[in-house]
Amino acid sequence: MRAFLTMLGIIIGVASVITMLAIGQGSKVSIQSQISEMGSNMIMIKPGADVRGGVRQSASTMESLKMEDYNSIRNNVSYISKISPAVNGSGQFIFGANNYPSSISGVNTEYPDIRKLTVDEGTMFNEQQIKTAAKVCVIGQTIVTNLFTNGEDPVGKIIRFNKIPFEVIGTLKAKGYNSMGMDQDNIVIAPYTTIQKRILAITHVEEIFASATTEGVTDKATTQITSLLRANHKLKTNEDDDFNIRSQEELSSMLTSTSDMMTILLACIAGISLLVGGIGIMNIMYVSVKERTREIGLRMSIGAKGKDILAQFLIEAILISVTGGIIGVLLGVGASIVVNVALAWPISILPYSVFLSFLVCTVTGVFFGWYPAKTASELDPIEALRYE
Repeated sequence: MRAFLTMLGIIIGVASVITMLAIGQGSKVSIQSQISEMGSNMIMIKPGADVRGGVRQSASTMESLKMEDYNSIRNNVSYISKISPAVNGSGQFIFGANNYPSSISGVNTEYPDIRKLTVDEGTMFNEQQIKTAAKVCVIGQTIVTNLFTNGEDPVGKIIRFNKIPFEVIGTLKAKGYNSMGMDQDNIVIAPYTTIQKRILAITHVEEIFASATTEGVTDKATTQITSLLRANHKLKTNEDDDFNIRSQEELSSMLTSTSDMMTILLACIAGISLLVGGIGIMNIMYVSVKERTREIGLRMSIGAKGKDILAQFLIEAILISVTGGIIGVLLGVGASIVVNVALAWPISILPYSVFLSFLVCTVTGVFFGWYPAKTASELDPIEALRYE
């Protein structure tokens, strides 16, 4: 019982380290996967905020991005594979007696590839429909669920957006919520020309979405776009950009570093349990030496050497810590699976965390068992036999 209670600190420590690292790594993998689904090499170009008359203007009111900028990037930036202008309008979608508040995005035919969107039923609008500013749209599953409550097939139906009729020509495959809690299915896309002319009455674009040829050249593409837009907008060297460029790589890097920091923090907290467990082993082994002083004296009197006594107590300490480590590993893996099944939390059990925890157990047994074992090996046989 005493040996088991001694192991308990090690068991809890190892199980905690493995479980915490599994949860942290699972979150990291989940974030990276969701960002990849959104388009890991996506680049977003938006107007920058400006100060007019001492008042800082909202970036959404700026008109610094033109169709000329879109065409210039498309034709001159070598690291871009797909590009789409974007304009957005907010309002109420209506079908029959059902309505749902959302926004509609005006884009081109390359936008689904940039955002990793897939048409589930029907078709995507084409270049001809963009040229003619056709009143057609493709809708996400959230819109389908809220407007077509009787299970109707949305394709071919007419829905209204702020009194303007749109024919639904396709639906998008469901993607669910992303890591930031945003509903990726609450989306309606239409030709950008339609939104510009029929809803917003504008000629500029509100955003430009692009996709780098590979994730590794995102920075090069961003640099090229920055130089090109500064030249187009005739900005002087000492003037700030009147646009903002953000990439999914930045977001991925930020979220991953945050996740790594949380994982390290959780592992450090769990590691304290291992330290406490090691101190528990030292205490018990020290008490054991005191209790078995006569036994030690008797062994030494019939020929046992100091190294034999040292090995006896050191092996005992290592066995306690290793046995506790094995139980802790099994408990940690089991706890990780329970967290995944019961709480639907993503986990990723790292082989190195199991190996590292086991290695720490062994080192803990040697480190904290050394002093009591050394003390036992240095006892005077005569004094040990006289003990008690």
